Amino acid sequence: MSTTRNSSLFDRLRVRSLRLNFWLQSLFILLLALVLFGPIVNLLIWTVTETWYFPHSLPTQWGFKYWHQVFNPYSDVSSSLLTSLLIAVLTVLVCLLVSVPAGYALSKQSMPFRVFWMLLFLIPQAFPNITVYMNIARLFYDFGLNGTLLGVILVHSVHGLMFSIWISVAAFSSTDPMLERASRNLGAGPFYTFFHIVLPQAAPGLVASCIFVFLESLDEFTGTFFVGAPNISTLPLLLYTASMEGNYQIASITALILLVPSILFMVIIHKFMRPEMLSKLGK
Repeated sequence: MSTTRNSSLFDRLRVRSLRLNFWLQSLFILLLALVLFGPIVNLLIWTVTETWYFPHSLPTQWGFKYWHQVFNPYSDVSSSLLTSLLIAVLTVLVCLLVSVPAGYALSKQSMPFRVFWMLLFLIPQAFPNITVYMNIARLFYDFGLNGTLLGVILVHSVHGLMFSIWISVAAFSSTDPMLERASRNLGAGPFYTFFHIVLPQAAPGLVASCIFVFLESLDEFTGTFFVGAPNISTLPLLLYTASMEGNYQIASITALILLVPSILFMVIIHKFMRPEMLSKLGK
């Protein structure tokens, strides 16, 4: 009798414990979703808001009035978007010109001071960005590069080379050295072997590095602010200006424009970043 009673009590306690765990897990997931998606939902609401005043919890007037302002051919957003895309593409080209030969060379374990050269490209990340960019702006001022497109591209390239070099090293390290050796043994020259045997194998990793550099350049604010402003206007600078002026609709739409390519390109990166290449990062 007592055994049956104890068993029934144990079952009730177990059911209560399972229910408590379920509600705790549900609460944790809900809080995590609010932290992750709450800012995005708020951003989306502001993009279609025309009037929103305290103490209203939701906008009092909805519409696409500010979308028409943003995509007006004569608006600052259109020109800033084109400038941002141009700078990002040119930054990718500059980083590729450096990272492809450097990544191939650094992928060879026999290269002298290999670790030193790889760590050298991490130095800009070892210090606060504002400190690095303030000193770069001071140097660029002496050479007349402040407020120029070339100066902004160079400062973006300094930041993007870290991603480009390290991913390129991993991409070239994941190639099959036996194919390269076989090509040379069959009489192919070093340039033919590199462009027809090695480079196609490393291409997915190089594409991923280009996407990282492109997104980094597209979202870069601090370097552009210190080196390019006020002559060069990009989307992050426009986003900052709009938010400081209290124009949250324009700022939210601009932020959404910057967010969309990031999401699309990260899906592409997931396809190109193979596990065997990721295992070579830093090696």
